[in-house]
Amino acid sequence: MKKGRKKSVRTIREIYRLHFEHELSQRAIARACAVSPTTVGEYLELARKAGLDWPAITSKNDEALKQLLLPEGAPLEPRRPLPDFAAIQKELRRKGVTLQLLWEEYRAVHPDGFGRTQFFERCRAYARTVDPVMRFTHKAGEKLFVDFSGVRPGYVNRDTGEVIEAELFVAVMGASDLIFAIATENQQIPNWLKAHVTAFEYLGGCPACVVPDQLKSAVKTSCRYDPEINPAYASFAGHYGVAVVPARPGKPRDKAKVENGVLNAQRRILATLRNRTFFSLAELNAAIACELEKLNDRPLQGIGKSRRQLFEELDRPVLKSLPMQRFELHEWKKAGVNIDYHIDVDRSYYSVPYTLIGKEVDACLTATTVEVLYNGERVASHRRTYRKGEYITLDAHRPPKHLKYLEWTPERLRRWGESIGPQTGAMIAAIVAGTAHSEHAYRKCLGLLRLAKTYGTDRLELACARALRLGAIGYQSVKNILKKGLEAADLPENQEPLLPFEHENVRGSAYYAATGGVQ
Repeated sequence: MKKGRKKSVRTIREIYRLHFEHELSQRAIARACAVSPTTVGEYLELARKAGLDWPAITSKNDEALKQLLLPEGAPLEPRRPLPDFAAIQKELRRKGVTLQLLWEEYRAVHPDGFGRTQFFERCRAYARTVDPVMRFTHKAGEKLFVDFSGVRPGYVNRDTGEVIEAELFVAVMGASDLIFAIATENQQIPNWLKAHVTAFEYLGGCPACVVPDQLKSAVKTSCRYDPEINPAYASFAGHYGVAVVPARPGKPRDKAKVENGVLNAQRRILATLRNRTFFSLAELNAAIACELEKLNDRPLQGIGKSRRQLFEELDRPVLKSLPMQRFELHEWKKAGVNIDYHIDVDRSYYSVPYTLIGKEVDACLTATTVEVLYNGERVASHRRTYRKGEYITLDAHRPPKHLKYLEWTPERLRRWGESIGPQTGAMIAAIVAGTAHSEHAYRKCLGLLRLAKTYGTDRLELACARALRLGAIGYQSVKNILKKGLEAADLPENQEPLLPFEHENVRGSAYYAATGGVQ
């Protein structure tokens, strides 16, 4: 038999069926089976040599029939030098190495070796045997795969004309392949969690678990076996009653669903919007939402149903209900209670009971509130302010006048300042006088007095004198003078001469009164 590509057993059986049952000619059989007449003749000759008739052929299974017709060692394929497939797979893991390069190197050594197509097919067939892909069957409502797209959408700032790149968050349900997509400003935790919340609301329920990549917003400490979930992400998961199961680092197959979903979002959403210009993130998301519905309503090939229809049949009935309240991001910070019984949160100040002066407390921050906890118990709650330097104080937190904490009075601070020098004392008095509540000035006064440890008492006294002369009252003013070494520099004198009140060219009001106002 001539050397060439093996025919499938099904084709071989069809050749014999048409020959034995229908008694067709070799050319007719060749046309029916899409093979050459020569090939038909060769297989008929093999059957004759093996002594096979149609009943005998039908009684044999595929493997037995192949052994009878093509015994082991039959020269059906060209005897060409085989590539070292194991070495090829190892080389392909190296950066920049491609099958094309390896084929060229193979042909350089074996000029009579396999052509490019055969080389590629054999290498890929070998790869499938040593690195098989596990096919997952996803349960309905079980997993939501999430990721960010590498291709980013963008919008134009109306004021500056600058093109601002956004991130495209994509989520895909495992069973139905329903896709959700939304643009966010960045990948930071607030936007990451807000995108999850919006995705759950789009689904109308909660899956059993979420499968993210091991990005910083999801995983605090990356690990192949036991990654540490980011506390904010863990809080989100607890609120919605879902589990977070991060994919292994560098293993995109663990989240193949969302990898395919990202590709669909890039092709069906971003590519569709490529020629449109948007001027805000909200405008961009409105267009994305429109294209997203088209994508989810598009019938899937080979299934005849859309992602939306599959979602309604498979996932939606088993999704858990959304909680009554929407998740609100909580940020936790440690803070020390100063002698003015306030804590510093992003340069704004909130009061706590005066009995906690000197203690360390936990501050729980949301977009609208600041709650303070001590030993796990809430001791204060305030509306959140974003104005730097603003004090939020409750009268209930103020100490009674007879308690020892009122020893930190303005008078005591002034005396402490006068122990350094009269100018320092005067600066403290000016700071206290310029503050609505004297206790709010304690922090500034303490900061001023502590400058003596860094720069010395003499320099602090000179800096306070200079600041007072300039009318620059405050801790920052004195600190800047000391930092720049200006405390001993001469102050610029006002060089503009003052006009005299009496001058020969100044006529005065009496002149104009006598002349009736006429010059």
